[in-house]
Amino acid sequence: MSDNKKIALFEPLQLRDVIFPNRIVMSPMCQYSAKEGVPNAWHLVHYGSRAVGGASLLMTEATAVLHEGRITPFDAGLWNDEQQNNWSQVVRFVEQQGAVMGIQLGHAGRKASTLPPWKGAAPILPDEERGWLPLAPSSIPYTEGYANPKMMSTRDIAAVVDAFVHSAKRAEEAGFRVIELHAAHGYLLQSFLSPVTNHRNDRYGGDREGRMRLLLEVTDAVRSVWPEGNPLFVRISTIDWLAEGWQFEDTLALIRELAERGVDLVDCSSGGINPEARNNASLDRQREYAFRLKEENILPIGVVGGVVDAVEANRWLEMGKADLVIIGRALLRDPHWPLNAAKQLGYPLEWPVQYDRAK
Repeated sequence: MSDNKKIALFEPLQLRDVIFPNRIVMSPMCQYSAKEGVPNAWHLVHYGSRAVGGASLLMTEATAVLHEGRITPFDAGLWNDEQQNNWSQVVRFVEQQGAVMGIQLGHAGRKASTLPPWKGAAPILPDEERGWLPLAPSSIPYTEGYANPKMMSTRDIAAVVDAFVHSAKRAEEAGFRVIELHAAHGYLLQSFLSPVTNHRNDRYGGDREGRMRLLLEVTDAVRSVWPEGNPLFVRISTIDWLAEGWQFEDTLALIRELAERGVDLVDCSSGGINPEARNNASLDRQREYAFRLKEENILPIGVVGGVVDAVEANRWLEMGKADLVIIGRALLRDPHWPLNAAKQLGYPLEWPVQYDRAK
């Protein structure tokens, strides 16, 4: 086997000044294991083990920019010194393994204030212990049983933009090399995009231009403080899966705007705007939307959604259908998925010396 054998899944990718040693990315996946937004030993082991396992880029779980922007009381955050200091420990270890550490910054919007999945994921109402009032573009609850969210004022909107900026500055200080803005799955930024959830009649609502305004303002503000050499990603829902919702044609318009604002890659997910959308979703079609966006050649594209097979993932890259393969549950099941994929594909990926006898 030649050390020069080229396998698309293990080709490096450079975006701005950051070189990703291969095309395998760990998808953001909430751990619901922080206390007051502070990451801990669980997070160090969780991300560190996937870095040891050969992933190129480790993306944090959705990390709230504000206390009220958490999905659950147990979400990680980045709005104070203690959170920043603990994240920096994770970043240092990941980098020591030769991987890149990225952070997904987000705000849960009307889907905030819930229990974690293993406790039923039910909403915690504002008058209940540990509950709070969610924020949203319009006062429309996520589904039955959820609180009516507060319709955000322009002052609330400005505060959220500022919060993304402050968290971006902290991310740089903590050593992160990539920021991903979470504008998918029905959380705050995507809920402004979708006509299903945004019924405003001011400059942040109405037509598509108005509904895109908040995400574009956040993008501009974060890009202005994020180092020029560091990439900026955006995760989007390419489609709402609802006839009256956000459509693929809207995504095309959005991506053109994001490209103009210095975004370096779009992470293409889908759905999440409400439970009905989840019932209509299709991972196969979600990936096809990502491939269609790649054909448009507007921005580099990350494909996500049920990626489990290394041969298939490698074929997508060989065919030019995507630039990065973003893997979620498969990496939860097997932290060493990249090492095992390399072995399957015949690529000489170097194992950690501590594990070399096991390859």
